[in-house]
Amino acid sequence: MAPERENAKNVVIIRSEGNRRTVERRCLLAGTRWYKDVQDNARGRVDVFTFPSFLLHCTMSSVDSGQATTASTSTFITALVFNVIVFGAEIVIFTIIRPYFKAIYEPRTYVPVPSKRIRPLTGTSSIFTWPLAVFRADYKDVLRANGADAYFFVRFLRMMARIFFPMWTISWVTLLPITSIDTRVGTNTQLDLFIFGNIQPDKQVRYWAHLVFAWVFTFWIFYNIRREMTHFVTTRQQYLINPVHAKSVQANTMLVTGIPTKYLNPAALYELFKDMPGGVKRVWINRNMRNLPDIYDRRMAACGKLESAETKLLSIAAKAHLKAANGASKDPEGRGGVASVPQDQRPTHKLGFLGLLGEKVDSIDWARKEIALCNRELHDPSATPQDELDYPMGENHQEKASGKTGKEAEDVRTQGYPAVSSAFITFNKQIAAHMAENILLHHEPYRMAQKYTEVSPMDVIWKNLGLNPYEMKVRMLMSYAATAALIIFWSIPVAFVGLISNLHSLATTASWLNWIEDLPSPVIGILSGILPPVLLAVLMMLLPIVLRQFAIFEGIPKRSGVELSLMTRFFMFQVVHSFLIITISSGIVAALPELLKNPSSVPTLLAQKLPQASTFFLTYTILQGLSGTAGGFLQIVPLIVYYVKLFLLGSTPRAVYGIKYGARNVAWGTLFPGITLLVVIALVYSVISPIINGLACFTFFAFYQLYKYLFLYQFEQPPSSDTGGLFFPKAITHMFVGMYIQQICMAGLFFLARDQADKASSAPQGVLMIVLIAFTFLFQRLVSNSYGPLVHALPLSLADKTYSANMPPQSEPASPSNANGSETHEMSEAMPRKSDVKRVSSLHENEEYEGLTDRERVGNRAARVKSEEEYGFAHPAASRPQRVVWFPKDRLGLAEEEERGCVDMGVDCSVKDAEMNEKGKVDISGSPPDLVLVDERMDDMDEGCVCRTVKLHLEASAHLFCTEVCGKWTMTCHGRKLPFWAESVESPNLKSHE
Repeated sequence: MAPERENAKNVVIIRSEGNRRTVERRCLLAGTRWYKDVQDNARGRVDVFTFPSFLLHCTMSSVDSGQATTASTSTFITALVFNVIVFGAEIVIFTIIRPYFKAIYEPRTYVPVPSKRIRPLTGTSSIFTWPLAVFRADYKDVLRANGADAYFFVRFLRMMARIFFPMWTISWVTLLPITSIDTRVGTNTQLDLFIFGNIQPDKQVRYWAHLVFAWVFTFWIFYNIRREMTHFVTTRQQYLINPVHAKSVQANTMLVTGIPTKYLNPAALYELFKDMPGGVKRVWINRNMRNLPDIYDRRMAACGKLESAETKLLSIAAKAHLKAANGASKDPEGRGGVASVPQDQRPTHKLGFLGLLGEKVDSIDWARKEIALCNRELHDPSATPQDELDYPMGENHQEKASGKTGKEAEDVRTQGYPAVSSAFITFNKQIAAHMAENILLHHEPYRMAQKYTEVSPMDVIWKNLGLNPYEMKVRMLMSYAATAALIIFWSIPVAFVGLISNLHSLATTASWLNWIEDLPSPVIGILSGILPPVLLAVLMMLLPIVLRQFAIFEGIPKRSGVELSLMTRFFMFQVVHSFLIITISSGIVAALPELLKNPSSVPTLLAQKLPQASTFFLTYTILQGLSGTAGGFLQIVPLIVYYVKLFLLGSTPRAVYGIKYGARNVAWGTLFPGITLLVVIALVYSVISPIINGLACFTFFAFYQLYKYLFLYQFEQPPSSDTGGLFFPKAITHMFVGMYIQQICMAGLFFLARDQADKASSAPQGVLMIVLIAFTFLFQRLVSNSYGPLVHALPLSLADKTYSANMPPQSEPASPSNANGSETHEMSEAMPRKSDVKRVSSLHENEEYEGLTDRERVGNRAARVKSEEEYGFAHPAASRPQRVVWFPKDRLGLAEEEERGCVDMGVDCSVKDAEMNEKGKVDISGSPPDLVLVDERMDDMDEGCVCRTVKLHLEASAHLFCTEVCGKWTMTCHGRKLPFWAESVESPNLKSHE
């Protein structure tokens, strides 16, 4: 925003001349002579009321809320023309540069594993055909490409465009003439002719039309909500039972918190859930890990430091060698070594605060020692944080195995890592997890009451697993109390920003601030013109972070659950600060001059002036629909940041990989509220100011096309955080908020309406609006009661279609041979014992690796690397091996020397798929050595392979196997066409996949 717009102050000047008062409204620039003269001359006869932006702050855009009080037809037209120009310019730039920056605009055409890639948007056709390609793209492909959350977000935008299209056409054909033809109130002109308050006192019978359309629009929305909720439940259930998802650990595991001590061992939980279909596969008791997470974090930080330092050292050596070569220096050995790098040029850092204070150390030597120390502490055989997991038959079996009984065994357990009141339970059948979630587990209040399905190990907030259920209730109350306080008192920091923007007024009002007037003009300009917008931007950036921390403090154990909570909190804030305050304050300011003349006319004036705030929201809606969508396509900030990071921060192979191939994604907790706020605004003004219906229809359609493109070609949401679309029902709830506000506002406007005799003229309409509020409440309850139970859990009627592990029938837990044997095998496989972790983490100390070449070591590492899900729900500090230190090979062969030094210290490292050129620049040809890419993908539910799963086997010819049913090569599966990414595979050799 231009600095002068930020400095604009909305001033109401009331001049007193005897018994007569004149009122002027001006938008003056703070710091200008005109503004200062008005303030200096306000001596007795003139009262100046300033309404700075901090009193009417709008969080939804950079447009300050002062515009809400002065917005008019001219401002709307100006905004429309400006945004059309911006829209056109950004779209033209996007059209021209899109083919040249695939890393930004089409990364999903080459970055994901082959089965998840998508065809280029326009291929070899003209670059100008992309709008048609986006329009023709099937939004259903988003489900396959990015999961249910992204799919239902795009579906929500599509639904809103469909809702507002008939509302737009009907309201513009009927309501606009009703409010504008042969009726005018006061000085209303142009846009103000089409608002609710433009009905003359003698023509207020026309308000019946507004009532009728309020009812018709409401029931049209009801129909769409019911239709979409039916689709949501059906699609979510199909998504959950799809074999690719259904056989994952995430789909078959339930997290239980608040477990009493009696059940805090695998044997007790096994016995408790033995009657579930298929029985229990694994039990993961969560424990107080004490200092292990801190040690784990130290090791991760040291690995990052070592990667950076090793790469920097190699770069220094490469540049020195190049400089010597350019200077015709003759090296009798032909090349230098790392030892040739002077000691004062080796990478160093300080151990104190932010690397600025403390002891200065050699970064490589320190990091190697730190990693080795952390490895020893994490892999100490005496540290057995998950000891009971290896003994699912309970305490007696464990005591016999350890050779300790009675009090001695109890002392060993209590001195180790005590269990906390939660556990992960993995079932053999998917339906069992959903059944267990919906039954009463314990006879005491709050015990084992909080249950969560669809839990992914990477989605867990480990520190929240040990909270007492009563503590969680108290934390929840404190969290929402803090949220309410933040919403109420948010104006305080914003007011401080507003005061800074008004330094001239402060200096004039407070004598102790007169020194401000003596500051140089450029300094005052920076303080009042540049600093306030920056501070305000920082405040708005911190707001979601603070609200997210409130949700974490509440004790929510899943990151996706935190986003769901943030969606509610952020929406509440947006509705209050970005809508209600602006609507009320702009209406009051618009009515203020006439209220001062005739205070008894409050009802009539409010009925006429409150709808005038719609002009501001018309401007905001068109801003989002034009500049917002065009900016979303252009992605200018990610484009700039990508290359800035690549040239300035791409110093290590891992950093280069993250910049080039790291997927961008969205935070649903902040994205969805911005959209649902638009929904609320459009619904509230759909009858009060019908012009907004056309703008809203265009905006939602534009957003629909934008996000369809982004989720198909750019964004990649991590499957671990996918909730299966649970943000969608919350968005439906936000729609009800919009309907309630609309109906309450319209009821109030009907009751405020006055005829020529200054009597209530539309009370019957107001009563009928109250009846409509009751109908809306009943419909919401109907939706909640009918669809609510189906939102989270799978029904028993789908049990035959859910996943079941191919396991022999389970024995009773009293049978030690079978129960213990299978359970111990499963658990040791999912979470290695300490000796296994030690073997994985240290190449130097394990004789299995002695005498092996680098190539052999890399091969062995590839054989043992696991994906995150394979570790199950063991705490990362107790199960994950050391992250492989990845630095590049160089052309001088110095990396081999550094690799040997790391191995000698017991540090796992690799130079695979990374290379440094003679100028010290790093490039990569593969992924990090410890990253596992799983190329297994759900097929499209409507037109896909009936086998439901397709796996791309990455061999020389990229053979495609249909693994579930067909067992043979074919480009069609049971008569159904395979997805497009399978069509391009050349016909392979006919061969079954075992």
